[in-house]
Amino acid sequence: MRRDAAAAVVIACITAIVPARAQGVQPRQPEPMAPRFLDPIDGLGLDQAIGQALEREPGLRAARSDIEVARGMRVQAALKPNPTLSFAQQTEPAGTDAQTRVDIQWPLDLFRKTGRVNVAEREVEAAQHAAADRERLLISDVRMKFGEVLTAVRELSITDDLVAATARQEALLNARSEEGAAPPLERDMMRVELHRLQADRMLQAGHAEHALIELKRLLGLGANASITLREDLEQLVQRETAQPVPEAESSAGRPDIAEAQARMHLAEARTDQARREGRVDVSVIAMYMRSDAGFPQRAFGPQGDLERVRDVFHYLAGAVMVSVPLRNRNQGAIAAAQAQRAGAEAQLDAARLTVEAEVAAARTRDEHARRALGVYTADVRALAKQNLSVVGQSYELGRMRLFEVLTEQRRYLDTERAYTNALREAYDARQALRRALGEVR
Repeated sequence: MRRDAAAAVVIACITAIVPARAQGVQPRQPEPMAPRFLDPIDGLGLDQAIGQALEREPGLRAARSDIEVARGMRVQAALKPNPTLSFAQQTEPAGTDAQTRVDIQWPLDLFRKTGRVNVAEREVEAAQHAAADRERLLISDVRMKFGEVLTAVRELSITDDLVAATARQEALLNARSEEGAAPPLERDMMRVELHRLQADRMLQAGHAEHALIELKRLLGLGANASITLREDLEQLVQRETAQPVPEAESSAGRPDIAEAQARMHLAEARTDQARREGRVDVSVIAMYMRSDAGFPQRAFGPQGDLERVRDVFHYLAGAVMVSVPLRNRNQGAIAAAQAQRAGAEAQLDAARLTVEAEVAAARTRDEHARRALGVYTADVRALAKQNLSVVGQSYELGRMRLFEVLTEQRRYLDTERAYTNALREAYDARQALRRALGEVR
């Protein structure tokens, strides 16, 4: 008993003296790297990022321009064919006779306009649904990339704290080693651990920068643009998972389903257009001719004088031209349109099956991710941090070896990384469910 008490006193004295001497040495603490990615006041929030992406992302702007193209084609399809005007002038090379003729041909376009307009309207609908689906996918991509950046930042923040703590421990062991109170091996082991953590931190900073650059691309920004994010991963996950999710197991209103239906209707409209273009069509033709003609003989005129036989004649004529579909009734175009319709129907069925599978899988993933996240309560994480602190204090008192401290430190790091993975999975699962259900905001 007395020996144990004496040993405890000696250890306490050593641990009190050495830190006191080490206090004179103020090691330069490494600067944390995670804070440069976050700004709680002026940082970019998720809703702001989505709004900016919808406004500036080039791919979405291109999809929206397709709508304007389709609308222009709809205006064009509603226009009637222009009339054809022809003019002819004939003269007698060695004489005075001349003939002027004007012809006009006006297609009636009896059956074709309705088919053209229907096709153009279906193309507008398909373009609108395609742009809406592009918006849905873009918003989902922004949400996912936003979470990826925050995940990398959280891992970087954890490593920042460990690097700072390990740097302090390394400085303390360096001072103890110089005083002879700690073996150089422990100092070297801590130095190796510090360098390992610093290398990990640089890699994590690179991952965060990489994810942030990809987020900038989705926002329509250049790679050199400077942005920071407003909230951390825990805040984002708490807010997103707190929102209710619809209970429906299908998503018939998804833009991609609506686009597939519009494509099928477009194929039907093209079939109808091909049939209409294979029917009879009528064009009205009108002709006016002015003929100045005469003969070399002379005859008595109204006044009884001899005059040359000559006069100006005016002619009006009208005709109807009918195109008769005897051999070409657009059989090939009709067959092609019918095949397109069958293919579009198959694509619609495939899209519906895909949506059903996506919704079911995403709902299951979301449920299990929320359960896994519930395991990592605040008490569990606080206990892991407390264990690391107790082990560190025990080492300082000489009751544990440095190997045990490093082991506990890595266990704490694994726990925090596992919690980060649970946060990321819970966030990604919720975003996948929202994407599968067709939610866009």
